[in-house]
Amino acid sequence: MQASEASIRTAVQAGIEVCFANPGTTELAWVQALDSVPGIRAVLGLFEGVCTGAADGYGRMTDRPALTLLHLGPGFANGIANLHNARRARSPIVNIIGDHASWHLAADAPLTSDIASLAHPVSSWVRSNQSAKDLASDLAAAWAEAAGMPGRIATLISPTDGQLGEGEPARIPERRSTAVVDHDAVSAASRALRGGRHPLLLLGGLALRDAGLRAAARIAGSTGARIVGETFPARLERGGDLPSIERLPYFPDQAIEAIAKHDVIVLAGAVSPVSFFGYEGIPSSLVPPGAEVVTLSSPEADASAALESLADELGARASEAAAASRPDAPIGPLNPGSLGQALAAAQPEGAIVVDEGATSGMPYFLAAAGAPRHSYLGLTGGAIGQGLPCATGAAIGCPDRQVIALQADGSGAYTLQALWTQAREGLNVVTLLCSNRAYRILQVELGRAGVAEPGPIARSLTDLSNPTLDWVELAEGFGVPACRVDTADDLNRQLEIGFAESGPRLIELDLA
Repeated sequence: MQASEASIRTAVQAGIEVCFANPGTTELAWVQALDSVPGIRAVLGLFEGVCTGAADGYGRMTDRPALTLLHLGPGFANGIANLHNARRARSPIVNIIGDHASWHLAADAPLTSDIASLAHPVSSWVRSNQSAKDLASDLAAAWAEAAGMPGRIATLISPTDGQLGEGEPARIPERRSTAVVDHDAVSAASRALRGGRHPLLLLGGLALRDAGLRAAARIAGSTGARIVGETFPARLERGGDLPSIERLPYFPDQAIEAIAKHDVIVLAGAVSPVSFFGYEGIPSSLVPPGAEVVTLSSPEADASAALESLADELGARASEAAAASRPDAPIGPLNPGSLGQALAAAQPEGAIVVDEGATSGMPYFLAAAGAPRHSYLGLTGGAIGQGLPCATGAAIGCPDRQVIALQADGSGAYTLQALWTQAREGLNVVTLLCSNRAYRILQVELGRAGVAEPGPIARSLTDLSNPTLDWVELAEGFGVPACRVDTADDLNRQLEIGFAESGPRLIELDLA
């Protein structure tokens, strides 16, 4: 049996169901194997950043790794930005990168590069296959590394001669084990919470799922601790009867002010908060001076289990969280506030909201506290161009749920090819394209830096209006039905249509 076929059979046995691919010549044996072995859905992305971002969204929503199939070092490099986001989200992904035949590498052909050096910064595990007989076991080892909880990124470099030789399916190993609850850390957190006058629980990772949120609410009820989530969560469960939590503000001065009074900070699945960028006069660490920081659970462990153990040690009782009221649909002019209110009023039960709306999407988070149960996916690593691909992967992983991409125009232009994949696959994704025709966050940052009147170059480098991106034509060119709205009334009607129909749809919102 050809080694590539044996490896795909191994992947199927491990439970891998999807491969997001943009293959080239050095991956053709893998392509043939996907044809020969049933069980894995092959999804074509027109750009590698779509493939890696889709694998991220799929992994966040299913807790299972998908494959990506990418072409040599340049193809992999095209996908690195969204692998950076996926690593921060701790998403499970197995990358397969085709390489030149081992005997051809010394020729230094035009596409030859140091793939391992590219892979290490965004991977927890990197291996270059050395022989056909080991290819299936190498893939099985990659799966075992990626598939633990929380997930990791495993990258397998696959020379073509290793794909074409003889091989056999490999035994499926035990997946990487999750770090157990550290009971000493639980006791330390318990003492700190009891001793603090103004304790804070900072949640991240798996702590933001159902069990973690309910346990955190028990702890808050027992200790008076305030609950705050990390700024950009990989996946935050919200709405319905779940406890509603706030997020740590993005801008560092606001974050410092928000947590200034807290003398104890307990980290559950989160890291100690730092400023997103370095600003003169603002410290990198956002922890209040003199505050005690206690790590209950690192992002690599099961923070939900640690929170439940802490709640039990504190003797904290469960209390029913009252569901907030869903906001009414707005009427009148369209602006970021009415956008957030309209979406929160219309989104269906079980929606998945992928938020890369940047400045235009900020009000939505506040409005959606009263929305029905939904999952909220944030821009974990800050590398823009995540939203449309992540929504694509989430829709493939959860075909019975409505996916909503809350997307800014500047970041959307990075990976708009994802719309083509959504159309090709018939995915239930409604994209709200917030068009302010600017890199608005950079304009805000210029103002914060004291630049009241940007010069012509600064204005040019933050302006997207010359020429204006026509998102309706762009979407329809990729096969996605689209429309443009400029009032809240129009938006309400189009959301109703979009959620009632199957398949993708894009709604451009004029917010300039």
